[in-house]
Parts: sequence; C-alpha cells; structure tokens
Amino acid sequence: MKIFIDLEWFFRAYWKKYAMAVLLFLIIGVADMMIPLLTGRLIDDVVNQTMTQNRLLLYGGIILAIAILVYVCRFLWRVILFSASYKLAEILRQRIYSHMTLMAPGFFQNHRTGDLMARATNDITAVEMTAGEGVLSATDGIITSIFVLSIMLFAIDWRLTAIALLPFPVMAWYFRKIGTRLHHSFKKAQEEFSNLNDRVQESIAGIRMIKSFGREEFEDADFLKIADRAADANMDVAKTDSLYDPAIFLTVGTSFFLCVGYGGWLVHLQELTLGQLTSFTMYLSYLIWPMFAYGWLMNILERGSAAWLRISEILETRSPVSDQGELTGIDSPSIEFDIQSYRYSDVSEPVLRDIRLNIGAGDTIGIVGHTGAGKSTLVNLLIRQYEGPEARVNISGKPVEDYRLMDLRNLMSVVPQDPFLFTASIEENIALGRPDSTLEQVREVARLASIDDDIVAFPNGYDTLVGERGVTLSGGQKQRLSIARALLADAPILILDDALSAVDVATEKNILSHLKAARHNKTTLIICHRLTAVEEADQILVLQHGEQEETGTHSALIRASGWYQRMFEYQKLEQTVESGR
Repeated sequence: MKIFIDLEWFFRAYWKKYAMAVLLFLIIGVADMMIPLLTGRLIDDVVNQTMTQNRLLLYGGIILAIAILVYVCRFLWRVILFSASYKLAEILRQRIYSHMTLMAPGFFQNHRTGDLMARATNDITAVEMTAGEGVLSATDGIITSIFVLSIMLFAIDWRLTAIALLPFPVMAWYFRKIGTRLHHSFKKAQEEFSNLNDRVQESIAGIRMIKSFGREEFEDADFLKIADRAADANMDVAKTDSLYDPAIFLTVGTSFFLCVGYGGWLVHLQELTLGQLTSFTMYLSYLIWPMFAYGWLMNILERGSAAWLRISEILETRSPVSDQGELTGIDSPSIEFDIQSYRYSDVSEPVLRDIRLNIGAGDTIGIVGHTGAGKSTLVNLLIRQYEGPEARVNISGKPVEDYRLMDLRNLMSVVPQDPFLFTASIEENIALGRPDSTLEQVREVARLASIDDDIVAFPNGYDTLVGERGVTLSGGQKQRLSIARALLADAPILILDDALSAVDVATEKNILSHLKAARHNKTTLIICHRLTAVEEADQILVLQHGEQEETGTHSALIRASGWYQRMFEYQKLEQTVESGR
C-alpha cells in the first residue's frame, strides 16, 4: 500500500474526482445489497404462500430500477476514475520529459536510451493502473466487503458468518507471500524489458552499420538471447500472478461448503429460514468479486510499486550541472577561460590543463588541434554541458554558473559536427529556434549557409520531409542546414564545432565570408581541423594534448613556426595535390 502514500500528492490534487467516484460506488453498493434481501423475501413469500401478483410486480420493478441505477452509476464512476488516472500518466510523462531535457550529458552517459524509454512508457502505465484499476479494486473490494459482512452479521446470522469466514485469514497470509514474490518478479521483468528496448533502439539506429558489416545473423542471435530473457522474466510474473486465482477459488469454495452445511443445519433447527439462507449464499457469492479484487489489487500494487521505484530513481537524479544562477543574457558578451585543470568524472587524467584565453565581444576565435586535443571539451565547459571546480569560465566578467541555465544557452547557437535533424520539413528544421519565422527569413539564412540551391532543387523544396536524423540528406547538406538554423536563431555567440568538415574548401570559404558579414560585432567560435577555416579569425588557440600550445593571429602563428605553421603547410600541400596543380 506504500504506493498509495507515494502518490498522495496526486490524490490530494484530484480528490474531488476520487470523492465523486467513491460516492457513486457507495450508491452502487447500497443498491446491489438490496437485491439478495428482496430475493430472500420473495422466496419466503413463496414458501409461506403469501406471494401476490402485485407484490411480484413490485419486486420485479424494484430489481429492474436497481439494475438501471447500477448501470448508470458504474458507467459514470469508471469514466471519472479513469480520467483521473490518465491525468497522472500525463503528469508523470511531462515530469520525466522536462527532467531529462534539463540533464547534462553525464546523466545520459549513465542511463541507456532504451531504459529511459521503458521508464517513460511501461513503468508509467503500471503506475497509471495503480491510480485507476488499483483504486477501483481497492474501493470496490473494501466497500462491497463492508456492506456484505455487515448485512451477513447483523441482518441474517452472525454464527453463520463466522463459520463462512474461517478460510479467509489463510488466504490473506497466502496473498502476502505471493505479493512479495510478484514485486521482485515484476521488477526483474521491467529491467529485462529495458534491456530489450535499448537493444531495439540501438539496432534500428545502427541498421546501416549492421548491414554494411553483414552482421544480420549475429545481431539476430544476440537479440534472440535478450528477447528470451525478457520472455522468461515475464513468464515468472505470469506464473506468480496465476497463483492468485486458485487460492481465491479454494477459499470461496471452502467457505460455501461451510455455509451450506452449517446453514442447512440451522434451517433444519428452524433457527434460519430458507429465504435467509438463500440471501446469505447470494451475499457470500458477492464476496467472490472482492476476493478477486484483492488478488488483482495485490498484483497492481506490486507492479506499480516496482515501476514507481524506477520512475522515482530518474526524477530524483540530480543533473551533474546545477541550475542555481540568477543572471540573464546580454547582447554582446566577452568570454574568459581560466582552466587550471579539468577531467571527466570517469577519467583519471585531466583532459584540459593550464588554459588562459580572453575573447572580446564580437571577436571571431579559431580553436584548432589534433583529434582528442580537448577542443570540444573547452566549448562544452562554455555552454555548461560539464563543469569542474578548477575550470572557470566567465561571460562578460561573470561566472557562467551565475547565469540561469536556459538564459545561458539562449546566448549561444551551437552547430555540432554531426547535427541532429528532426522528422519534419526542411523549413521546420531550419526554423527550430524561431518557429514563427517566415519562409523568406528561412531562405535568407539558407542562402548564407549555401544550402538554398540544394533545397529548391528538391521536388518539394522547403516542404521536403527530412527522414529520421536527416537520413535523406548528405553529410554536407545536414551541416549547412544546421548552420542555417543557427544563423536564424541569431544568438550573440555562435559555436561551429567542426561544422564544416563535410563541405569542400570552396563552399567553406563561401559560408565563412557570409558568416563574417552576417555576424558583424557578434562573437563566433570556430572549431576545426582544416585551418583555412580560421585564417580570418581575430585569434587562434592551438591545443595539444589538452594544453594551450600556441595563441595568436594566423600570420603570427605562421611566423612562430610551430605546430600550426607545420599543419597549415601540410594541408596546403595536400590541397594542391588533390587539385592536381
């Protein structure tokens, strides 16, 4: 029953709906209880030969009216009750979604996508059933039991009631044992479902790679093993669940046997009428549903409890990056890096060391270095994807921690090397940050990103539907579309994280010249491997093994004859060879 305590906040918020549902069920309970009494009196009237046509019609009319009343009330109370439980599912899904959107990358490194999806779907459904089917079973079972037992005890015969209830304590003990076992079985089943869900998501996302390496048979075999484990776990749940019904039938059957045996003896002694015994057996049959309701309730509660633990685990997980700032964004920010050391939580060696860099408002900064030098990590510290005690980053003289996280992110537009595109039209993907933009505004930034000609060449132009993750576009097209999206957002800080790697040199120069004109007096950070992208930068930072090796303009670094000069000459020679000149 702890799950009901955990959901107390929801029941308190929607108490009116639950109160109305309970009131309707009380009406149903009172109406239902009248039918056995009327039946018993009808039998006694027949046995005593006092039955008349008018009395028979009266009994029939009352029973018909009760049936109609019960039908209407049951319909209304289920609609009211389940509308509340569906609202709980909606609230929980919103909470999980909102919570995950605020999480830093470190959170997703520790949680698999399939597992998160399972918690946001199957687990929430189990909790929803607790607030719907669970409350229905508990209310129905408790109220019906109270009404039935009260009438059996006080209106018919307390001795017969005591005899009939003898098997029930044994059943209660048995239910407790089954409930504990079911809790562990369902938790294991949900974990296996998470593994299955994660494998399906991973396989679909990587289907091209699977086909490229001819791993279909191997993947099928691995998937079958995971599916078998999930099936076995669900079979354990089904086996445990199947123990409820036999216990109920055995208990009720034993109770009926005792009731008929002892009740018949009381009728023989003329201490009970035949009509009263008939009413009693009918009331006893009314206890069959509460027994099933209790069994179903235990099932739902154990499933809901296991699911709620998994949901709470996610909701109670705090982001590795806190959001305690109060400052809002500014129009023309300067940036200052002062990093003594930074390491990821799961890595012993620092990724960045001894970096000092000042970026003036409106400057264009190039960040270069070999693969793994720490370029993206530096930018991730700026946008607070990660943070560390010895890695200080200031914007306009204020630590990034002092800014509200949403306002900090609104200061920046980031174009990653592998951009993410949604299953929507090209126009909608470009206008992601500004959905109220006109088509002309979208086309303007597309021209700046040198993607407009490609788009209009498509049969549906800007209405072309982009497949999941942009599979219908080439790598270069996706990068340029992502650049157009960032330009439309028009943020004070633009970050190109190797965002030109999939375009040729001529297109790169064309895009950079457009960026320079469009982003006059706005800060731009360009991370790249191809050094031609940063020739016009106001300042270039060269990283080597996480350390600041060189800093200066292009011409200054060429004169310094360091790594930058050697790599620039090498790339220049490479381009000459490729062009055949």
